[in-house]
Amino acid sequence: MKPFTFDQIPKLMGKLLDKMDHIESLLKSIGPRQKTEDQLFSVNEAAQFLNLSVATLYSKVSRNEIPVFKKGKRLYFSKSELTAWIESGKMLTNEELVKRQL
Repeated sequence: MKPFTFDQIPKLMGKLLDKMDHIESLLKSIGPRQKTEDQLFSVNEAAQFLNLSVATLYSKVSRNEIPVFKKGKRLYFSKSELTAWIESGKMLTNEELVKRQL
């Protein structure tokens, strides 16, 4: 950024305000982002989502292998946490392994 004179300040401020107005209009055009609530699954829904039997799901819960919420006697599973749990088991490809070694 090159130095500017005192006389150039009003012109620069005008440009800056124009750019700020443009940014503001772009943000308004995007619209408000609504926070999407995470979907909660029952045991049967989680088992279906994971393609596991209910018995296998209960087994994983008892061994603390899977993220779960317990309220009273009911179990609830967060869709986003189940998805992250699945993705945590991703096997690396040969190309990814080579890149890690570099």
